[in-house]
Amino acid sequence: MFRRFDPDQQFLLPPSLDEWLPAEHLARFVAELVDEHLDLSRVLAAFTEGRGAPPYDPRLMLRVLLYGYCTGVRSSRKLEAACTEVVAFRWLAAGSAPDFRSIARFRRRHLSALGHLFVQALALCQAAGMVKLGRVALDGTARRANASRRKAMSYALMSEKEKILAQEVSDLLAEAERIDREEDSRFSKNRRGDEPPAELRRREDRLATIREAKAALEQQATDAAAELSRARSRKHGEDRDTEEANAQVAADKAVPKPKAQRNFTDPESK
Repeated sequence: MFRRFDPDQQFLLPPSLDEWLPAEHLARFVAELVDEHLDLSRVLAAFTEGRGAPPYDPRLMLRVLLYGYCTGVRSSRKLEAACTEVVAFRWLAAGSAPDFRSIARFRRRHLSALGHLFVQALALCQAAGMVKLGRVALDGTARRANASRRKAMSYALMSEKEKILAQEVSDLLAEAERIDREEDSRFSKNRRGDEPPAELRRREDRLATIREAKAALEQQATDAAAELSRARSRKHGEDRDTEEANAQVAADKAVPKPKAQRNFTDPESK
């Protein structure tokens, strides 16, 4: 009846992320921009040999940031999640998963250089005739700069277009910082915010907790149905035995309402 679906099916050979990303995907274009066309010297010059764990490759971070910001993902927490959950981000990061603190730190440390690099990237896309990069419109900047239809472009006009691009990049980076600060305040600086409660992190605990919650909801529905039946019996003046018999029938048929909820972190909460 259905196509085969086997979540436990193992791969005979390890899958290649490259095979999962379409050849014309925007992520491939972003990777090419970062790896082959942008001047990363300012960012690279800021790194020196030091103690401790080595930092993430700047190319990796730039790929993730540029693609994320241009596709509407500005939160460092969401970028971290995407690097493990979204094929395009996993491909860009080559299977690495930088945490949100590392992503935010990289942006803050290299803010000025990132601004120049993002402007470079958008200017290259615009020069190549692209009207947008992800969700960032480039044709709008051309219109706002009153771009000429002629192939030749004055130095003043090019400077004006660069200023507009720079302002767009500045706004984009400022928005990313605002989102990160807001989420730091909401979730604390050490939590991503989408972690399950501690008691649900292990599969065995999840199953036990869900079974317990299901049983509690069923018991609540049973008790409520029985009590409602007893109230009706008393209203109609039925004897005690009939009242209890009707209550048992109602309880046996009772099921939780579809929207009934059980708080995993506070079992006493209704």
